[in-house]
Amino acid sequence: MIFAILMPFIIAMCIPFIARFKTKIHTGYAVFATALSIFIYFLTLLVSGDTDIFYRYSWIPSLGLDLTFYTDGLALFFALLISGIGALVAFYSVHYLSKKERLGHFYVYLLLFMGAMLGIVTSDNIYALYTFWELTSVSSFLLISFWFTRKASTDGAMKSLLITVLGGFSLLGGLVLLQIVTGSTSIRTILTEGSLILSSDWFPLIIVLLLLAACTKSAQFPFHIWLPDAMEAPTPVSAYLHSATMVKAGLFLLLRFTPVFRESESFFIAVSIIGLLTLFWGSYMAVRQTDLKGILAYSTISQLGMIMSMIGYGTEAALFAAMFHILNHATFKGSLFMAVGIIDHETGTRNINKLGGLWKLMPVTGIISVLASFSMAGVPLPILNGFLSKEEFFTSSWELAQTRTFSTGFADVLMHVVPYAAVAGSIFTFVYSMYFFFGTFTGKRDKDTAEKAHDPNFGMLISPILLVCGVVIISIFPNWFSHHLLHPAANAVYGEAMKEHHIKFWHGLEPALVMSLVVVILGIAFYLTRKYWAGLYQILPGKLSGNAIYRGLLTLSEKQTKTVNDRLVNGSLRQYNMVIISVISVVTLAILFGTNAFDLTNIDVSPVSLPGSLPELAVALIMVTAAFGTTVSEKKLTAIIILGVVGYGLSILFVLFRAPDLALTQLSIETITVVLFLLCFRHLPEMERDRKEKVSKKVTNIIIAAACGLMMTLVGLAAYSQRLFPSISDYFVKYSYKLGGGDNIVNVILVDFRGLDTLFEITVLAIAALGIYSLIKLRHKGGDR
Repeated sequence: MIFAILMPFIIAMCIPFIARFKTKIHTGYAVFATALSIFIYFLTLLVSGDTDIFYRYSWIPSLGLDLTFYTDGLALFFALLISGIGALVAFYSVHYLSKKERLGHFYVYLLLFMGAMLGIVTSDNIYALYTFWELTSVSSFLLISFWFTRKASTDGAMKSLLITVLGGFSLLGGLVLLQIVTGSTSIRTILTEGSLILSSDWFPLIIVLLLLAACTKSAQFPFHIWLPDAMEAPTPVSAYLHSATMVKAGLFLLLRFTPVFRESESFFIAVSIIGLLTLFWGSYMAVRQTDLKGILAYSTISQLGMIMSMIGYGTEAALFAAMFHILNHATFKGSLFMAVGIIDHETGTRNINKLGGLWKLMPVTGIISVLASFSMAGVPLPILNGFLSKEEFFTSSWELAQTRTFSTGFADVLMHVVPYAAVAGSIFTFVYSMYFFFGTFTGKRDKDTAEKAHDPNFGMLISPILLVCGVVIISIFPNWFSHHLLHPAANAVYGEAMKEHHIKFWHGLEPALVMSLVVVILGIAFYLTRKYWAGLYQILPGKLSGNAIYRGLLTLSEKQTKTVNDRLVNGSLRQYNMVIISVISVVTLAILFGTNAFDLTNIDVSPVSLPGSLPELAVALIMVTAAFGTTVSEKKLTAIIILGVVGYGLSILFVLFRAPDLALTQLSIETITVVLFLLCFRHLPEMERDRKEKVSKKVTNIIIAAACGLMMTLVGLAAYSQRLFPSISDYFVKYSYKLGGGDNIVNVILVDFRGLDTLFEITVLAIAALGIYSLIKLRHKGGDR
């Protein structure tokens, strides 16, 4: 299993070499083979029923942290989606992306993202999960900004990074609190401590932090604004990240911790409201869009909101429906994104106002789009899997009040409002689905697009055709998928074994069917009368929108940053040093005094007594005098020489205290330092002392210098006086000869016990020497300076 998880990272390191041969064979085939291999591996686990696989690797033993991976029903479900959709997207990209593109960069980013997503869904260690979580943000940023010459691409990438990284910090805080409460970094262990977490004083903050992380990653209201702008990425990226994988990471996070949180009333209230609000707002805003990708972006937001609300319900039926709709959404939304990519690729536009009448010109793409969009709308046809999961959603919404009980009146009222909110949001889902299909494939043809429009080569059609076949196959054999894939995943989410859910197209005249009919009837009416109520968008959202708030906050932060930067970065070296030294001194002193970091009674040093210590005192006095002399010297050469006296004086002290090896080391370092200072200062102007320097400036300099000196003194005392851990010196004394075969302890430490450190230090010096030699050689040849 570990190889399957790490395989995308391994292949990513090989892509730069594979990309050199892109003129002969498209680089995407290597990525396709990688994703397909991973999919087949996880599929064999599904077929064999061997889903309980655990792998442990010692990560940071000193902190008790292990890198652990495991697969249960939920992890296997998402791993199959990530690798399966990834394989189809990689194959689609082979025909979508030209060999003239920077294919090496693109596929490295794509593989990094795939590996990060697999790491998220299979990690047992919370900090490994966080690491992979942040890697998805970074890799998605690189993918969205792939066409970096377009300002819209870089702006969209930056917006997604700012919002998702905010959620990442929130996730880290929540995971740290979970470790504090449970005393474990293992997710499996944390899930067994539900009662301890729910009764903890930290529980409300844990809920807020994890929910913030999930909402930012899964584009929930009001953090949804990054997803539409991210559609500036190449279509394969949109089909992969923003329909089937990245936006599902936030949902996965909540699903993974649902066994702990589902009994919480606050979890039910917060997640259900956010989900239903996102469902309504996303579907409402989708009808406003004219860009086909924009329509699909907001439709994704609405679908994610639906799934989020079902997670909030926390019932068996709702959690099963959530897993069912995650699967269905990946099939119909992935195929729709690919269809839009085909339309854009063949017609040169995604503007729905410039499209129309494409059915006869692009019949295969039209069939893909009608099946996928009608499935997304929940049209009651037995070959559309979207209708089946929509029915499950309505059923769980209607039965919520009968299956859950809460102590507060607000939760009770909310349970009775949920079915009506679900219908209201789903009405606009039907409208934007019809708007997408009929606005693109029916009506009058645009002359410019009609001349270009035609179905692409079969290679580009294979992936969306397979996804649409998935729509039909799942709808025909829903119970096979339920038994082998959905039910094990739902069990992992619920935390205990559920009863088997039997999925069927006809349930009789039940509330769910009535709700579906209401959605279809009102959806048709709203679609046909769209031009009459479209003016509502001038009022809601009007000028005040999420994007407007984002731009306002971004502009404000840029202004404040510029103000602070202008005050600090003014070209004054004195001010730079003053700020840096002051901050370091204040922070360090505060920590030292706040933690009582030094113990003067525990200092064991050589005694100072006259006349025996007269040489040491004389050398120390010379060093102090020389240090003071550097501050009053007006010549740079004089200052450097006097400063060297301090270092050479230290060498003499090492000799007097019988440490000749340290004396030689200090002597060498001081000589090199003085020479380097002389070389540097040779090119600088002579120092000019300001005779009219203000008293306040002098006092400030004295205070900062005194604080820095006090800090270094106390740091030295703290380092020497505190004995938080047993000294390792006894070990070196005992074993330097036995293990290293040397009488000189220092040499044995450097060569044997710390051999790797010394090797790396030598390597750094060698690299620096090569760099200096190259610069000198280039200068002698008359190269660029």
